[in-house]
Formats: sequence, structure tokens, C-alpha cells
Amino acid sequence: MAASCVRVCRRLVGRSGAVQRPETRSNGGGHRYYSTSHFLCQCVAGKQTDGAEEVVIPRKKTWDKLAVLQALATTVNRDPTAVHYRFQDDPYLIPRTSPEYRLYFLSQESGRNAARYIVNTYPKLFQKDFAEPSIPCLMPQQLEPLISEVTEDALKERIQLRRVKESVDLYDQLVQAGTPVCLETTNALLDLLCVYGDQEPPRENPGATDHQNEVNGDSQKRWRGRLRKASDLLTVTWRANNNAERIFNLMPERNEHSFCTMIRGMVKYSAYAKAVNMYTDLLNNRMKADVHTFNALISAVPELKEAYNERIDFVLELLKQMAEQKVQPNLLTFNSALKCLRKCGSYAKNPSLQIINEMKALKIEPSLATFDHLLGIFYKIAATNQLQNDFIFILLHEMEGKHFEAKDPDDVNFFSSAMRVCLEMKDLELAYKIHSILETGDNWKLLGDSYQRSIYYGRFFTILCMMESIDVVLKWYRDLIPSLYYPNVQGLMDLLQALDTENQLQLIPHIWKDIKQLGHSNKQDLVEEVLELMGRDKHSPELQAAFADTALDIKAVYKQNQNLQWTAISLGNVTTLILRGGRTQDAWSPLILRRSKEKRLSSLNLFSMMLPLFKANNRVPSKAVLDEFLDHAKESSNKALALDLVKLAGTFSLPATSELLHRVTTEFELSEEERRSLEELDGSSSSDDSSSGSDSSDSDRE
Repeated sequence: MAASCVRVCRRLVGRSGAVQRPETRSNGGGHRYYSTSHFLCQCVAGKQTDGAEEVVIPRKKTWDKLAVLQALATTVNRDPTAVHYRFQDDPYLIPRTSPEYRLYFLSQESGRNAARYIVNTYPKLFQKDFAEPSIPCLMPQQLEPLISEVTEDALKERIQLRRVKESVDLYDQLVQAGTPVCLETTNALLDLLCVYGDQEPPRENPGATDHQNEVNGDSQKRWRGRLRKASDLLTVTWRANNNAERIFNLMPERNEHSFCTMIRGMVKYSAYAKAVNMYTDLLNNRMKADVHTFNALISAVPELKEAYNERIDFVLELLKQMAEQKVQPNLLTFNSALKCLRKCGSYAKNPSLQIINEMKALKIEPSLATFDHLLGIFYKIAATNQLQNDFIFILLHEMEGKHFEAKDPDDVNFFSSAMRVCLEMKDLELAYKIHSILETGDNWKLLGDSYQRSIYYGRFFTILCMMESIDVVLKWYRDLIPSLYYPNVQGLMDLLQALDTENQLQLIPHIWKDIKQLGHSNKQDLVEEVLELMGRDKHSPELQAAFADTALDIKAVYKQNQNLQWTAISLGNVTTLILRGGRTQDAWSPLILRRSKEKRLSSLNLFSMMLPLFKANNRVPSKAVLDEFLDHAKESSNKALALDLVKLAGTFSLPATSELLHRVTTEFELSEEERRSLEELDGSSSSDDSSSGSDSSDSDRE
């Protein structure tokens, strides 16, 4: 009957999909029914009553409010040439360098904290709700108590407002007055004390100084402030005989909630031994702990036991007690156990597999944190044996094609950890598999914050530069940077090494422009690497001209940035590149002197100004630089430049003077007078060398 009804529905809809006029059919009992579109109606035969057949129409499907937007989002792809969607609200504030990228997120978080502080501190200014539709969670919270009497309702109100000291004082007043406090309210007070460690909760106040530091980019003060706040959180410990313990001991009756709250609070604030003792008291009172308490105890095992085998035995014992108490474990239970096993060395491999089998038996789907803990267990050190290599492929095969959701705070660590394993194994195929899992569905949302995202893409880009061809590397470079990834210095160094390996140095001028745009032109090692690659070999005149322009640009960066210091290698490379590009006039005057009037200087005058710069920076020109000058003089048939080059080198007592003199005498046609002047220079330099040698020997004897 159901099949015939479906056929009728299809016939009514027709080929065009429009609903036609319904037909009326009789079922023999006089009753009639009407068929509608098969998209909304499925006829299901029910029980027959008095020869009539009942038709049950199912409820229509309720669509999500975002269903249309999600469907539209699947029709477009990411534009790699555009900035990330998070920066498109205000084009003026789009970060274009790595420092601006960090400053953007810090300023954004600072603005949120400042707005939250104003709303919560002055809620009376925001009593009128003009929002349409109204969103209650975005409205200011009620922070001032409304009940002033000493009653249990006033205590509940202060507990809800998270006023720790006032709640404890009001509870003591009620106890002293002989007013009984119900068990539920007392447990709520214990919850408050154990969550905040018997301390007042921190107020979200960014402060004017911190905000100014964010705006001015004062990174040192900002990080010092963060470290100070972190150290303050670490100093909060479980004090002996605090208010939580005192109130717990004063309670006339306790239930499982009371014990479990105390155990979790003790674990949270590092009172691990007391937590175990409290758990023993719970068992002695013939009660059982809940799953969250077991999760807390499992997470505390590494602090309770030092030996690896003792840790493993304790974790297995807790899991066994959960089974005896008929407490159903959840995902966080097994993740806590695996996280504990990560700190047990190679002993943890077999127990971790047993835990995974137990999860499958209980039909608990693992999260990304589960796989991350397994990677931490099996790949503690760089994988070398075949078993470990096979294990990660089995792991990724299990994950392939799945859509993951955030179920554990440690889920965001998986992708960066997995890419670290790929980098250690130098396995490009494995890296591509991990990236395909990342791009499946909305798994990319589990990359974590901007810092973890940068770590993941940095490792992925590094292994691409190491293992992939340069064409593929440049394709990924255009696809990832800067829409998804702002590379650090190491990433750009890897790219330069890949260009050098594939002999694609003609792309260095374009990469240098990206280096400047990304804000890394002030990194000494990176700039020197660019100069070294360009100045190592000779190339075509067109490429040498492009290299010369890049060298002049780098020279200007040195002049503007005080963090960059000239070295003999960088000076020599800049000089060599500009000479090879035929930019002799531009090589010296902007590099050496700051003149109020520009003059056309000869190569001799320019060279005479170069040597004092080397001396001022305690650098000695290399022989390669001097040879470049001499080659330039030979190509231009400038004998005077060659002679003056040797004379100036002798004046500054350069070690390569004798070799330059030999080249000039053999490669140039010199007159007798010129030869005599060079011989006199050779004799004076030899006497200077002998005197310096005698001085050094005298100093050695002394």
C-alpha cells in the first residue's frame, strides 16, 4: 500500500516538480485520502480499523536557520589573493606584515576586554535594550546584590554573583544565628569555593596602561604583564584548612556531590594527596564518584606517582573502579588516561591500544585529542622503526573522510603535532594526507588560535620546501601566503634554499619584495642570505641588473634600519652586485657618504670612500671584492683605476695588496714610470709587513 501511495505522489508532482491537483481515490470503505508532494508526505500504512486504513503524515523537516547560508558557502572557494575573512570588516586595519598581524589580534582582544569591563562595571548605562532581536547573553549582567537581609536567598544571590568572601561571611552568619542552610545551597557554595580556590574571581579589567601598550606595540611590557598574570595564577594553591574544608567539615550531612566537588577542587589546585584521601573517604561512606571526578583523578596520576609502571597501574585501577561502580566513562575519561600515558615513556604503547579497544567496545568516537595523545605516545622521539611508520598511516586511514567537532580542549593540538611527525619523518605523502584531513568539512576550525595555525602552516611549508619541486612550492606559496599564513624567518630561509637547490635564483628579487612586505627586512640573517645567493655566481646581464636593483634596495634598508649592521660579507656582496649590474655610480655615493649635493664621482673616488667605511665598521674588504673592482677596470680599459686601486689598497695595508699588484703588472700595459711606482709601493708594503712581523714576534717574546 505504501509503495502505491508513493507512485501516486510522484504522478501528482509530475516531471516539472510542481504539485498538481490531487486525485481522490477510494479504498473500498468509503473513506478517501488526498496525496500531496512526495517531498513533504510519505504515506505509512497503519492499523486497519473497521476496514479503513489509517494514513499517518510525518512531521515536516525543520531547517536550521543557517542552512541557506551554509548551502551558499559551499558554492564558493577561498580567494588566495584576498586577505582572510577576519580582516575584511575594516580594510584600513588589514594587517600586511607579521608584526601587524600579531598586533591586530592583541588589539582586538584588548577591545573585547575593555568593552566587557565597561558593560559589567556600569550596567546602569545599558538598561535600555534597543537590540532587535534581543540577545540576553549580550546584555550586561546584574553584578550588585538586591537582597540585603541575612537569608538563604541572599546567600544564593551572592553565590550566583560569584562573590566569594561575601558568600562565606553570609554563610557563617546564618550558621551562627542557627538558621539551617539546605544541602543544595551548601553544595553550591562549595562549588564556588572549589572553582576559584577560595579566592575572589579575577575581574576583567584591561587597564589603561595595558591598553596603551597594546596600541603602541610595546611587546616587552605586554609579555611581562602576561607572564606576571600567569605567575599569579600558578601561585593559587589549595591552602590547608581553607574555607572549603572548614565548611565541608561543618556540614551536618554530605552527599556524593559534596565529596566530588572537593576532589575536583583539590586536583585543580594541586592538592593531589588530599584528593586521593577524600576519594577514600567517599568510598568509606559507601558512595560513588561521578565521571568528572574520575577524570580529575586520572589527570592527577602523573603528579601522584613517579615510576612509569606505577602510573599505568594506577590509571588502570581507576578505570577498573569505574566499572565496579557502574560509572559510564566518556570521551574525556579516555583522553585523560591517554594524556597521562604520554608521560610514561615506551611502557604506554600497549596500554594505550587497550584503551582504544575499550573505546570501540563502548562505541565512543575518538576526538582529535585522542589521536594527538596517540601520536605523543608512539612518536615521542623521531620515528625510526617500521612499526611506528605504519602506525601513523593506520591512524590517518581511520580519520580519512571524517568530520570532527570540538569535544576536548586538546583537540586543537592534533594538526600541528601530526605535521611535526611528518617533518621528523620527512614524509611528503603523509603531510598531504594530513592536509587533506584538515580541508575535509569544517575540520580547519580545529587548527586552534593564530599561533597554532602559524606553527602548522610553517611546518607544512618547510616540508614542501624540503621535498617538493620548486613549481609546486611556488604554487603553495601563492596559495597560502599571506591569506592563511604569515611566514617567519625560517620559512623564508627554507624558500630561499629551495630556490637555490632548483637553480631558480631569478625569483629572488620578487621574494625580496615579499620579505619587505611581510616585515622581515630587518632580520640580519635573512638579508645576508639574500645577498649571498645573489652575489655567489655571475649571471646574464638582465639578471645582474635586477640583482643590482635589489642590492640598492637592500642598501637603503641598511641605511634606514639601525638593527642591521654591516658586515664584511654583506658589504662585499652589495659592492659586487652593483658592479656586476653596471651601476658603479649608484654603488658608492649613497652607500658611503651623506652629501648635501649629489656629485658624479669616478670609480676611483668611490673606491677611496669605500675603504674608510670598511675601516669604520672594523671590516676588511675580501679579495673577491677587490678582484671585482679590478675586473671592472679591466673591462672598461681603465688603467688609471687599476693603478689607483693598488695604491689605495697599499695605503690601507690590505692583505691582498701584493696579489693586486701582481695582476696589474701582468694584465695591463704599464710604462716604466708606472712600474717603478708600483715597485716602490711593493717595497714599502714589504717593509711594513716585516716591521709588523717583527713587532708581533717581539710581542710574542714578551
